[in-house]
Amino acid sequence: MFDSAYKFTCVDRFLKYVKIDTKSDEESTTFPSDPKQLDLSRILVDELKEIGLKDAAMDDYGYVMATLPSNSSKKVPIVGFIAHVDTSPAVSGKNVNPVIHKNYQGGDIVLPKDTSKIIKEDENPDLKSMKGFDIITTDGTTLLGADDKAGIAEILDAVNYLVNHPEVKHGEIKICFTPDEEVGRGTEHFDVKKFGAQYAYTIDGSSRGEIETETFSADAVTISFHGKNIHPGYAKGKMINSVKIASEMINSLPVNRLSPETTEKRQGYVHCVSVNGNEEKTVLKFIIRDFVDENLKEYEYYLKQLAENAVSKFPGARFDFEITEQYRNMKQVLKNHPVVEENAIAAMQKLGITPIQSPIRGGTDGSRLSFMGLPTPNLFAGGHSFHAITEWVAIQDMEMAVKMIVTLASIYEEKA
Repeated sequence: MFDSAYKFTCVDRFLKYVKIDTKSDEESTTFPSDPKQLDLSRILVDELKEIGLKDAAMDDYGYVMATLPSNSSKKVPIVGFIAHVDTSPAVSGKNVNPVIHKNYQGGDIVLPKDTSKIIKEDENPDLKSMKGFDIITTDGTTLLGADDKAGIAEILDAVNYLVNHPEVKHGEIKICFTPDEEVGRGTEHFDVKKFGAQYAYTIDGSSRGEIETETFSADAVTISFHGKNIHPGYAKGKMINSVKIASEMINSLPVNRLSPETTEKRQGYVHCVSVNGNEEKTVLKFIIRDFVDENLKEYEYYLKQLAENAVSKFPGARFDFEITEQYRNMKQVLKNHPVVEENAIAAMQKLGITPIQSPIRGGTDGSRLSFMGLPTPNLFAGGHSFHAITEWVAIQDMEMAVKMIVTLASIYEEKA
């Protein structure tokens, strides 16, 4: 079905996008969290219009939306494809210098500008199936940004293919590129009604074949310990050092269980992500994750007990305990819309791809979108080692993701 003579555009687009710094800022209160994300968003509007999507536009919040009209006489469900422009705040995305390792033949990949940064074959099992592929990395000094600029490039390439191959029948297709996914705010101002899709897919996964319909459920917990500050020269019997209270609680956390570094598969965790304070006040921020909502309540109760125990050792101290709901397991919604998973599986199988159906030990924009009325599973984009300098993506996987999007759009039309 796919035109073997087609000249893919996704790699050229991707190599351009990664050079634009779009790192989000988790401490910011603005939206988007850093306006530099809009530099890429404006380019994407222009490129969508160049392809032929005349209604492409960016709204006041930085969401880019566009429509590819239906070319079918059937009543086909409106399907959306979504990716995010921002990159992780954990690693610099400035002055990215992508490197293409052509015809990879196995073994470790040493990044050229910092040879201490090595993509190790034994830590990246997908590399074992990449012989003969062309691998894109950075030079070893920055993040690559395949999460999720690979997804953006693939969506644009798929739309370009459909526009230039009208023989491929499809229904109306909606496109959206969002800001601030990496700081958990990607859907904060997403207008589901305006978007107008019945179903959608985020193109934000990793290995070829991934179809992710289940995520963690997630809450954030903020614990503020209040002490009493006195001039240290006259503090005896008077000072209550909140840093010590917070340290007492941190030291009481289990070492061999219940943390990200000690859990896997369907195990949940409690994770302290930041400590900030002084003698008067110290704030601990936690994220808690599990596939079962009820387990979050147990983790929250557990943390509150640890905080109470810590404070009890420092008479006169107190603490505040705040819970913020972040997202919930999208499987709770997607199980009521089996067609979104069935059609994704059918698209993979049509392309000879073995579907990989596994839960995400994390979340996506689709987690919230599904609960907002837009069932949205996550599909592969080809990137690996997200949020690390050793991030990488294979060109052949990017091109396969383009084929998957095109094929998926056509399957909705075929089944209508």
